[in-house]
Amino acid sequence: MKNYFFSFIFILTTVIPKSFGQNRDTILIENVNIIPMTKEVVLLNQRVLISEGKIINIEPCLSPFKGKVSLTIDGTDKYLTPGLSEMHYHFRSNDIVSDFKLLVANGITTVRNMAEFDGQDQIAIRQKVTSGEILGPNYFTTGPYLKSEQLRTIEDVKTVVKIHKQRGYDFLKIADNLPLNIYLKLLEECENYKIPIIGHSQRSLPLEYSLRMKSIEHIEEFIYLSDENNNSIFKQSKDKLNVLAKQLHESGVYIGTTLVIFDFIKNCLDDEKFKAFRQDSLVKYLAKKEREDFLSERNDYRKLKDREFDGVKAPILFDAYFTWIKTFSKILSDNKVRLLTGSDTYGMGIVGFSLHKEFVFLQEAGIKPYDILLASTVNPARYLNKYSEEGTITEGKNANLVLLNKNPLDDIQNTKSIEGVILKGKWFDRQALNKMLKEVEIAFR
Repeated sequence: MKNYFFSFIFILTTVIPKSFGQNRDTILIENVNIIPMTKEVVLLNQRVLISEGKIINIEPCLSPFKGKVSLTIDGTDKYLTPGLSEMHYHFRSNDIVSDFKLLVANGITTVRNMAEFDGQDQIAIRQKVTSGEILGPNYFTTGPYLKSEQLRTIEDVKTVVKIHKQRGYDFLKIADNLPLNIYLKLLEECENYKIPIIGHSQRSLPLEYSLRMKSIEHIEEFIYLSDENNNSIFKQSKDKLNVLAKQLHESGVYIGTTLVIFDFIKNCLDDEKFKAFRQDSLVKYLAKKEREDFLSERNDYRKLKDREFDGVKAPILFDAYFTWIKTFSKILSDNKVRLLTGSDTYGMGIVGFSLHKEFVFLQEAGIKPYDILLASTVNPARYLNKYSEEGTITEGKNANLVLLNKNPLDDIQNTKSIEGVILKGKWFDRQALNKMLKEVEIAFR
């Protein structure tokens, strides 16, 4: 198994004082409009008191506050939401500190990393965030991305799952091509060790098998699946898709969205759109090596632009796929399927910024802003078994919050109007967030 599990040595290049995460400041937010995410409502002109990283009091702002606080924030005409969740992140930049700055600057206070790549130690990263040694969102991680070549035998399965338990990964992530006997044994072993299985759907097996996982990580996956009668889900009517969505809701499975990554891939097939990537204002937040890999002809998806699949040219097919994905996203939302917002942070899915782009695609699909926010606040908190501490703005919850200048329930694009972020009880104003972004720009030159 040494070929499949990697060195635990990982160097973090920049740290902040170890006192971070042990903040004892008392923060008062005055006259703010709260979107609590307990129901679709805006609580106007509220006062929020935060101490030792917790929300300790919420009340209408009817009279002057008489207690002592370390910091008062004027929330007049602003909107307070729970911190956002990037539930499909990949650490590709080799600079975790810069990635965390991009996430925090975009109001993201919870992150789920989706693979431990060669040379990384995701457990060490998580520990450094938890201890406060580095500034970062609440951090969860899978182990290495497991394919059939890593799981050839029953003994391989037992060994892999045992290592995941020993290392302390939050999840075990699998690909889409496992043999049935291996997949069933994996389910059994992970249940014994209480390790959730997540990843790609099992495309060669009936859908019911994939629903045994905790989460399917892309809405795109349903393009490649068939029903119990071996009929392609992609080609089914809306009525049948609604029946499927009800089944998904009843199963309790969570589904990651990741429309951003599919949009990037399809745009790689268009010469003009691909060329325009280099002039995008966000390229400066893409690490140099990533720019060289993703924005040049080394990009593997460029090789698809002249291919045909079943007589359909790739650009036309991928456009059709993307349209279908958005349609199915709305069907899933209408049927109360548990969605998780994630963007896959690949190519021009720029870390942090890509989550807001994900929101826009979901809104374009017809999903209302409140339901998009649910998929980035309440649903992730439930999924991660952290709802007692995260996901809503209510007394006793952790102070992971975003202060916006515009109401995101009017237009989800307003999640980009960030005035400040509270992470683990520490306030970062717009000036501090801009400083983070500038530091990343310099680091990625």
